[in-house]
Amino acid sequence: MEKDRICDLIRKALTERILDGTYGAGDKLIELHIAKEFGTSQAPVREALKELESAGLVQSEPYRGTRVRAVSAREVRDAYFARGLLEQGAVESAVLNLQVHLGELRAVYEAMLQAARARDYAMQATCNHQFHRMIVENSENEVLLRLWDSLAFEARTRARLNRPEADPEQDVLSHLPILEAIEAGDSATAGLLLRNHANSFAPEVEEE
Repeated sequence: MEKDRICDLIRKALTERILDGTYGAGDKLIELHIAKEFGTSQAPVREALKELESAGLVQSEPYRGTRVRAVSAREVRDAYFARGLLEQGAVESAVLNLQVHLGELRAVYEAMLQAARARDYAMQATCNHQFHRMIVENSENEVLLRLWDSLAFEARTRARLNRPEADPEQDVLSHLPILEAIEAGDSATAGLLLRNHANSFAPEVEEE
């Protein structure tokens, strides 16, 4: 397994543990222990932790190591708002490229629906991630894609679907108008739907 791939695997695993509460605010993440768990050196662990710090999920201090930051409702809200803006911008240039991938995009949607009906929320989160990332990827804007990836929505989606109040099947069905707008080549409608879709998952935050 290549170093970059190991780093990505570690980052995804740690992100999921932070967002689902396995690691709580203030918990220390020890490079050596994580490296042993994943059977690797400390270098890719260090890289993964730097990416988590850039995403605002951990905080590193000299001589004190790396600890999990509390993820506030405001930060979650801001992440979803940012996602909406990024995806709205992406789809405007992605729609044309997506016309040759419509079968693949619909197949991901159908797999997501099947996963929801089977209550396989891990697979649903993976399909959800694939659906949205395919849109951003087809914008052919690498900077935009890196920004989108940094928001860690596969882990956020999995954490959200595991909550008692979640409606997984409705979550999937909310993607259908987006898919249909892309199939119709209507980038303006698809962009608006993507932005509204992301904003619908942003928690309400009491203003101070």
